[in-house]
This record gives sequence, structure tokens and C-alpha cells, in this order.
Amino acid sequence: MRRVTIAVLAACLLAAGAVGCSKSGDENAKDCAVALTEKTGGEPGDKPTVKEAEERVDALDTTLADMVRSGYESVAKDAFDTVEKKAKAGVESRPGACEVLSEDDYAVLLMAKAIGGLGWTDEDGQFDKLKMVDGLGG
Repeated sequence: MRRVTIAVLAACLLAAGAVGCSKSGDENAKDCAVALTEKTGGEPGDKPTVKEAEERVDALDTTLADMVRSGYESVAKDAFDTVEKKAKAGVESRPGACEVLSEDDYAVLLMAKAIGGLGWTDEDGQFDKLKMVDGLGG
């Protein structure tokens, strides 16, 4: 009986230790963002969470849609092509630190890091459409 109790206690301690040592989704995203900096450029301190990355990418999408509606299709296409080209290195080889992320989370984080790598974010890491236009030479 004592051996069974010890075995069960040891299993519980190992399970608790594994849960306690695992990283949160935000920590995994930040580790992935650091690994993507080499591929996308930008600031090493730019470590968005998945939610922050989604907000950055959504802001770019909204801006591009507004540009198309306003008759600036060619500029919107140039911006999209520029981000896509910047993100291409991350699509070709996914860093090990990013393996724990789902495909969707990785894709949005990669696009957000590409936007940051192009210098299209403000000091708070938010997408800045004026920096985008300046970066495109407009």
C-alpha cells in the first residue's frame, strides 16, 4: 500500500511540475516573436501576443480596404505585396520557438512581425498608416 501511495504521489508531483513549468500562450507567442525578428527585421523588443498581433494585422487590413474603397488600389496592392514579401522568409522556415503555436496564430504573428519589420508601427507597437505610406515612398 505504501508503494502505491508513493507512486501516486510521485505521479501527481510530476504532473503538477509539468503544468507549472509550461508556458502560457502569450509567453509562447513572445518567444516566437523574438525568433521571427531575425527573419522579419524590426525591433527585438517587439514581442506581440497573438491578440496584439491580430489587432495589428486587422488595422492593416482595414487600412488597405479603406484605400481600395477610396480609389488607391495600386498603393494598397503595393503595401500588401511589401508585407507579403517581408513575411516570406518566415513562411519558408518556421523557427523552433514557433512550433508550439497553431498555424493561424503563427500566420498572424508572422504578419504582425513583418509589419513591424517594415517600420510601420508606432512606439507602442500599433500599426501606423502614415508610416506605411512613408515607407512605400508616398
